Amino acid sequence: MTDVPVTQEELHAHVDGQLPADRAAAVERWLAEHPDDLARVNAWRAQAEAVRARYGAVANEPVPARLSLDRLARTGRSWRGFAAAAAVMAFVIGGVAGWMARGAAAPAPNPVELVTSDAMEAHRLYVVEVRHPVEVPGEEQPHLVQWLSRRLGYPVRIPDLHTLGFKLVGGRLLPGPTGAAAFFMYEGSAGERYTLYCARAGGRDTAMRYNAAGALGAVYWAEGNEACVMTGEANRERLHKVAETAYTGMERASSK
Repeated sequence: MTDVPVTQEELHAHVDGQLPADRAAAVERWLAEHPDDLARVNAWRAQAEAVRARYGAVANEPVPARLSLDRLARTGRSWRGFAAAAAVMAFVIGGVAGWMARGAAAPAPNPVELVTSDAMEAHRLYVVEVRHPVEVPGEEQPHLVQWLSRRLGYPVRIPDLHTLGFKLVGGRLLPGPTGAAAFFMYEGSAGERYTLYCARAGGRDTAMRYNAAGALGAVYWAEGNEACVMTGEANRERLHKVAETAYTGMERASSK
């Protein structure tokens, strides 16, 4: 199995032939191992071909006599204005047709991708903050649990990661894919930070899934109506250990 992370945007760019050669090769390897994504890409290509077959000939049609440059010059009209208007109209029509084709062929968003993407974006945004990384500090954990549980609509559990050398910096409320989401930050003695993102996400229980984007990694899992993502440095073994410890801690909190 290849570990190349491929985004929805890259799949679209691949269909449009807009990826550099090395990235296109990586996407091809990904598609060879992910039949669902391959089926999606094939559907987009078929839709694009249908649009080209239906409207592609319009671009090669001769200019009508009434719009020829000689006629426009004789009537004193500005041919530049007509050309600009035609170019804008062609751009708008092409863009609308392209996005309609894409939307018609694209399946519903994958909840795993949505939650993981939101969690990694939140990590990037807040992990660099020095003075205001969280809304409620870790010293006020009882208040943090009560507040976030009320906002999310279910009992929020904050795992203890002290066995791995991490203390709870605190947490905050964030918008999630289907409502409110809880976000917790942990920090080690060397200043390294991990974040835990939890939100409602209807779907079946899942085992832990690892994803990476550059120097950042994330581990997703879901249980019942709650999906969680642990995000940190893209070290698969280490990140899985942190995620497993968090999962165990949340299970203990549930049994109390």
